[in-house]
Amino acid sequence: IIPSLISIILGILICRFSKQDDNTTHWQLTMQKGSLTVLFAWGYGFIAGAIPFMISGKLSFIQALFEAVSGWTTTGLSVMDVSVTPHIFLFHRSFMQFCGGLGFVMVMIMFVQGKQAMNLYNAEGHPDKLMPNLKKTVWSIFLMYVSLLFAGTIIYILLGMNPFDSIIHAMSALSTGGFSTKVDSIGAYHSLAIEAFTIILMLVGTTNFAVLLLLTKRKFKQAQRVSEIRFLTILLAIFVPILSLSLFYGIYLTAGESFRVSLFNVISALSTTGYSTTVYTNWPPFAIGILIILMLIGGGLGSTAGGIKLSRVYIILRTTFDNIRKRMSPEHCVEVPYYYKAQGKTPIDRNLASDITGFIASYLGIFAIGSLLLTVISNCSLTDAMFEFASSLGTVGLSIGLTGPTTGTATLIVEIFGMILGRLEIFIVLIGIYSGISMLKGYIQRKVK
Repeated sequence: IIPSLISIILGILICRFSKQDDNTTHWQLTMQKGSLTVLFAWGYGFIAGAIPFMISGKLSFIQALFEAVSGWTTTGLSVMDVSVTPHIFLFHRSFMQFCGGLGFVMVMIMFVQGKQAMNLYNAEGHPDKLMPNLKKTVWSIFLMYVSLLFAGTIIYILLGMNPFDSIIHAMSALSTGGFSTKVDSIGAYHSLAIEAFTIILMLVGTTNFAVLLLLTKRKFKQAQRVSEIRFLTILLAIFVPILSLSLFYGIYLTAGESFRVSLFNVISALSTTGYSTTVYTNWPPFAIGILIILMLIGGGLGSTAGGIKLSRVYIILRTTFDNIRKRMSPEHCVEVPYYYKAQGKTPIDRNLASDITGFIASYLGIFAIGSLLLTVISNCSLTDAMFEFASSLGTVGLSIGLTGPTTGTATLIVEIFGMILGRLEIFIVLIGIYSGISMLKGYIQRKVK
């Protein structure tokens, strides 16, 4: 209740302040810059989301902030002992994941008109406008999301979950968040049917909203041509058997059990959901390495998933292959590379390839820095640090045991920065910070004059 009242009061004050002057003020002009507004909105969401945890007295400020950031960014790493946590707090953090999956700013767009709404939509990392009208696009995504939540909850109940667990897991699976009411996550149910349905929800959550819209319109042929969908299928076809063999020879006694564990956890890592059916402390390094790679790749662009994103990885691989082909073929024999989006065939030009290369280089650079920091701060092996920070930066939520109720403050802070950079995407954060600094400089200069 308290965060809600604070939010309402703050919203009223901002509205009144913005209407005090008919002319557009400098503050308004700056806040209309999408990236800065996105940072402001998410930053406020993090603080407001942390307040209930702090008021309860069960978590310190950093722990409460960590839990809120993990919720809003749909990561799913947790410092709470869910076995003794009241239901109201379990619902609160899962509801944050559900809203975070939609995109906190997308909810704002429902009530914003004009060019500002489009700037916000693009700034939050949504590349596709599914319909000519932006507000219709956002509402269609919202209604699709809520309908899937309702259906997911009902099916979980039919499969044997109690109603509370059902809505929590449906929210978390669709948002590719991973918060659970059980210490052992989905593995606590020991149910093949629940695991199979969770896989379906995770795949839905990691699929581009534009592709989901095609499926609802029964445009199946157009959907199956999308490069992201094909690339996802190829990755699953490669990594599930490889991981199954690794676990079969190292841990599990039957091929069936090895395949079941591998399929679920590969999809969980690649979709960046973070649900698990096992613990990873006894997994061989090769298997851990596979999960790290999958967490870095991530899910669909324009979905609830995190990571580098399937489209970016596909485009960079396609560009690399095209460059090799150019060196081996006469110039006139080489076609312009392309990829399929939900909207149709799209050429891969130099600017697009350059932007993606820069993003991936920045992403991997931050991953390397964060992993090295965790090795020093947490006094853990490099492999464990890479796993945990890949999970944070990719907003996945899988843990090898570094993150929990006893985790140190410094480790939590590093992971908080990783989750924020991963969810808001690196360039958006940097542009937002630059806009904020520019606004501050302009304000100081006017005061001096």
